[in-house]
Amino acid sequence: MERKFIDKGVFARLPKELQELTKNFDGREKDIVLLSSLAVLSNCFPNVYGVYDGDAVYPHLYVVIIAPAASGKGVMNNSKLIINKVHEKLLSVSLEKIKAVKKRNRDDNSAESSLVNIKILPANISTSEMYTFLENNEDGLIIIESEADTMSNMLKNDWSNYSDVLRKAFHHEPLSLSRKTDSRFTSIEEPKLAILLSGTPEQLLPLIKSKENGLFSRFITYNFDELSEFKNVFAKNKRNNKISFESLGNKVFKLYGILLEQKSQIEFSLTEKQEEKFLKNMPEIREDIIKNHFLGFVSNVHRHGLILFRLAMVLTIIRNIDNIDKKKKIVCSNLDYCIAFNLMETLLEHSKYTYNSIDHGAMSIQEEELFDKLEPVFSRENLIVEGNKLNIPTRTLDDKISKWKMKKIIKKVDRSRYKKL
Repeated sequence: MERKFIDKGVFARLPKELQELTKNFDGREKDIVLLSSLAVLSNCFPNVYGVYDGDAVYPHLYVVIIAPAASGKGVMNNSKLIINKVHEKLLSVSLEKIKAVKKRNRDDNSAESSLVNIKILPANISTSEMYTFLENNEDGLIIIESEADTMSNMLKNDWSNYSDVLRKAFHHEPLSLSRKTDSRFTSIEEPKLAILLSGTPEQLLPLIKSKENGLFSRFITYNFDELSEFKNVFAKNKRNNKISFESLGNKVFKLYGILLEQKSQIEFSLTEKQEEKFLKNMPEIREDIIKNHFLGFVSNVHRHGLILFRLAMVLTIIRNIDNIDKKKKIVCSNLDYCIAFNLMETLLEHSKYTYNSIDHGAMSIQEEELFDKLEPVFSRENLIVEGNKLNIPTRTLDDKISKWKMKKIIKKVDRSRYKKL
């Protein structure tokens, strides 16, 4: 089943900086560039927050791109240029501090771990190291990995299974760690973390199989299986792709320094009408999920409400990038709310597909009833007729075909017919 593309109207209405980043890309690559840039930007704006469900939340997003090799997902790496300058500056300053400490006391070997400050966090680190880096940068870190098995392999080990850190950091829940080796107690009141991953389904299995513990539901998921065509590698419009990312990186670098020095935080909020729309639409989406027997998927719907809020926050910051430092509050425009909602709906469909594709459990009672009514060889039309008798929407029935093929309980016979196995 083909997964949805991001609506073309979204790209036409983006803030001009994001239009500039995406304009030379097409198809899946265009979608990936947008999502990866939003993930990176979510970690670039200290001292900007919003209030959601009574708690202060920050813009940080978790994004994962799931696709086969040779599918074009490598364009994700361009987005790293947006934050590189901030990362290099923080690292350079902290290395100078370490040098000064060691100059005063050559025997002080603790300086390196306690003073290193960065923005881009490698995935191949221990849980203890992750705590240290989160403690050193209160404004947040981002993990960027184009080979997602780097993180997946870490989650398999006792010493680096930081899945609980990822789950708590998404909601800025307090973290604490006591280490006997150096008699150190680490406490982080509001951890801030963004994640950007890409990889094949096999590379991501340890991550996407974690739907039971809730890690999967915290991710924006973009999932497709088409291979990219061989591109014109000499195309002139591709020569300066990196310039627009570096240009935005320069703007972000300047703004990061200004926001870091802010004495008070800048509050993001929706308008009353936007809040009313949110409180009308999200429960409707939730009821649709429950009615169509995606009970285990409800937590994804709830967290996509928060994801929608954060997407709107990032878009609003970018829309006001030239004067945000002069404001005490920023309010989401109707345009950015509509873009964020459109994105959330599309991404929820991708998440739903991914959730179904890794569901290897037993059928629900309704699903068994439907399956039993079908002939040994049946068509999509037969399935829709029987499904409608059970009040199952056509869209859900198409999802079931994909799920049953994945479970190998049916196989495709021809263009529109399937055989029970």
